[in-house]
Amino acid sequence: MTEGKKNITIPGFSKSGNWYKGNLHSHTTNSDGMLTPEESVKLFKDHGYHFLCFSEHDKYTDYRRQFDCDDFVMLPGMEASAILYDSEGSGLRQKVHHIHGIMGTEEMQKNARLPLYQHGQLHEVHKYFGSWDGAKAAQKLADEMNAHGMITTYNHPIWSRVREEEFIHTQGIWALEIFNYNTVNESNTGYDETYWDVMLREGIKMKAFASDDNHNEGMFDDACGGYIVVKADKLTHEDIVSNMLKGNYYSSAGPEIYDWGIKDSVAYVDCSPVYRIDFIAGNIVNDGVTKMCDSYEKTNSHGEYELKGHESYVRVKCTDKYGRTAWSNPLFF
Repeated sequence: MTEGKKNITIPGFSKSGNWYKGNLHSHTTNSDGMLTPEESVKLFKDHGYHFLCFSEHDKYTDYRRQFDCDDFVMLPGMEASAILYDSEGSGLRQKVHHIHGIMGTEEMQKNARLPLYQHGQLHEVHKYFGSWDGAKAAQKLADEMNAHGMITTYNHPIWSRVREEEFIHTQGIWALEIFNYNTVNESNTGYDETYWDVMLREGIKMKAFASDDNHNEGMFDDACGGYIVVKADKLTHEDIVSNMLKGNYYSSAGPEIYDWGIKDSVAYVDCSPVYRIDFIAGNIVNDGVTKMCDSYEKTNSHGEYELKGHESYVRVKCTDKYGRTAWSNPLFF
């Protein structure tokens, strides 16, 4: 281990706080979902969720007054679109940018350059035909969301058919959607970890999240399969969003992460029983390690990786024998 990397200690989560489970990406009858907002809220509350965002296509909704209570809060937002069509009038989408805007912190709202979106307000879809400058189109969309006081995510790049040069350098993006339960079950296009590590290896300090993108059409299961669990002192919009921005949460499709971080230059994780634990690190070949049980009947709830001293970041993922995974955010050096 090199001199500069000795005795590194970085906590993955805050010491104090409560855990709150939520879905950031969902649709109702306000766009192309099949459940009403009331039905959707009941579904997620019945499954132990504490917060929810309706990310209707190019339509901002704010249901805080209707649904907020002591044990559940709504995060206002929408999923804004830029679409590259095959040709004018064809209707065939070659590529899509879906950038999700979630109402930001009180400070972000106060400092917004443009008026805050209001409930029911529509966003104009950016349409392109035949060709586009994908990176420019993504930046324009992100800038619009940020200007209205929102935090932004980049959603399902594999499903969207975009290439990395068309979105990875977009400024102002808070997190990348690395697991989309809907598109995983629709067409196996909902796993986006590879793009995440491309960004991390280039020094882009990108956080990640898992979601449902549920439409509840009944063709396949698309609800309550991807979520984040935020550690916060209180269940309020301000506390949840502030801790999301800090990375004080983990993403999951099933397993739980109780604690993780780096202590005395050893990355560690404590989690629910899983089949394998992966420490993914950059940027030297063979950085990182996998701790795997020798049988599907066995489980492990603790893993460690001793830093070699030249890593630029490390993150952890915990996967059970059914392939369900929990992901930490990365820690940087």
